[in-house]
Amino acid sequence: MKTKNIFYSVLMIALPFVWTSCSDHLDVEPNDQITKENFYKTEADFQAATGPLYNKVWFDFNDKFYYGLGDGRANNLYAPYSDYIYPFTDLSETGLTGPLVSAWGSLYNVVQQSNNVIIGISDSEVSAAVKNKYIAEARFMRGTAYWYLASLWGDVIISTDPRELVKNPIVNKNPLKDVYEFAIRDLEFAAKFLPETAGQAGRLTKYSAYGMLSRVYLSFSGVSENPNSGTRKQEYLDLAKKAAEKVITAGPYKLLANYDDLFKIDNNNNTESMFALQWVPNGDYGVTNTQQAYFALGSDITGDDTGWGYWTRASYNVLQEYESADKRRQATWMADNDFYPEINKANGGYTVDHTNDFLTVKKGVVGSTKDNAKTSRMNSGLNTYMLRLGEVYLNYAEAALGNNATTADGLAIASVNELRTRAGLNPKTTLSYADIIHERRVELCMEGQYWYDLVRRAYYKQQEVINYVTSQNRGTIVPILYDNTINKVTIDDTGSSSTRSIGVIDATIFLLPYPESELVQNPLLRENPVPYEFTEEKIKDLF
Repeated sequence: MKTKNIFYSVLMIALPFVWTSCSDHLDVEPNDQITKENFYKTEADFQAATGPLYNKVWFDFNDKFYYGLGDGRANNLYAPYSDYIYPFTDLSETGLTGPLVSAWGSLYNVVQQSNNVIIGISDSEVSAAVKNKYIAEARFMRGTAYWYLASLWGDVIISTDPRELVKNPIVNKNPLKDVYEFAIRDLEFAAKFLPETAGQAGRLTKYSAYGMLSRVYLSFSGVSENPNSGTRKQEYLDLAKKAAEKVITAGPYKLLANYDDLFKIDNNNNTESMFALQWVPNGDYGVTNTQQAYFALGSDITGDDTGWGYWTRASYNVLQEYESADKRRQATWMADNDFYPEINKANGGYTVDHTNDFLTVKKGVVGSTKDNAKTSRMNSGLNTYMLRLGEVYLNYAEAALGNNATTADGLAIASVNELRTRAGLNPKTTLSYADIIHERRVELCMEGQYWYDLVRRAYYKQQEVINYVTSQNRGTIVPILYDNTINKVTIDDTGSSSTRSIGVIDATIFLLPYPESELVQNPLLRENPVPYEFTEEKIKDLF
């Protein structure tokens, strides 16, 4: 969808969904009659206005791009027949690649719907204290969307009022550093004004904002004119550390005891979930989580005509990452003879039965409607994690490591070891970057994160990341054998390797092409960026 059309579609501040106040979840129902003139009168209106920011506007991002880019481009996934994954894995995407175009549109839908909510609430006569809480919610969403846009496209258009872009959609883009600064200011506002605890299951808290700030500060710490400087800005490393520490020491979030419980519908909005997209159980298309349909090994899991994941497989490269005793592997990937009691419950559970030369996706696969009443065709009912406590632990550890070779920071060691202990692994006494990035890749695998980890590293050690991506040898598909009892992958010497054509691996891989439709509509996207003029005073009392 062209950006102008996106802006126009949300211009009138029509809210197609409202958040039902009686629900424990962010369930929403159609209501096309809501407009600015008869809305934004009460706090209940504010709750309804912000409800779609947790699902509808993110749908096209979540549907295929979330994992196709985050895991596919990072080479966690191998899917040779899936045109929403292999263009990213093969580094061959263009401005016409479907999920790329959809993701751009979705992220700007988040931005502009957030803008509409901010404008509508700001003009309300409700007290400032109440207004700020919900403006903070919208600014969290907008700031998060801009972090994605900056990480993916670099220089993009910063917008705070869709009406202006409807009048004139031919505008300059803004530079990467300003997009980051804009996202940071949004999230700092959110950290100041969001509530300590969620008023409704799944709602954001101020600690959600601190957690997202730890991610964004950490990313921005490496941004400089020299992508091979080798160092990050200490100021932002310190801020990332402080933000993560706020979450860990003062926030209400706690790790679940069992890693696999994170990915069961009954545990939506659990104690570890800090920001998750809230999909409506048995809802209409557009407020549903479609991922199980693309991931499930077959229809014997889904119980319907979906289940298209037979060729959506773990890469050889990612399987090499798992330690022998790591429980996270079975919660993430299905291997031959793996057993899952939560699937096909009526028959005592589900045992994977295929050859031992591939693994398919487990994370996001929950079973059929008989297993879960909240599941329906093309809707698993499972929340999509956008931020959880496990990541914040790892953000703290990376910020504590900073520009050093190793760290023995007590909270960093304790946090990483909590994750490792839960996974059934031995603890660490010191941490290096290699230790931390290993934990990130395994802990957050198939949660759409690893490519952004590589981009963050490439801000200041670009050639190292280019060398790493080259070493993944994506152009060669090797035959494998997998022993699920010890999480061990080996090359099958009796088989033959095959080759794939992949794109050039150089500095260009760290920025996606703009959608062709956007370049046609707004030729200024081809021109140099113009600095953004910040008029709002920066918040300085968060820490």
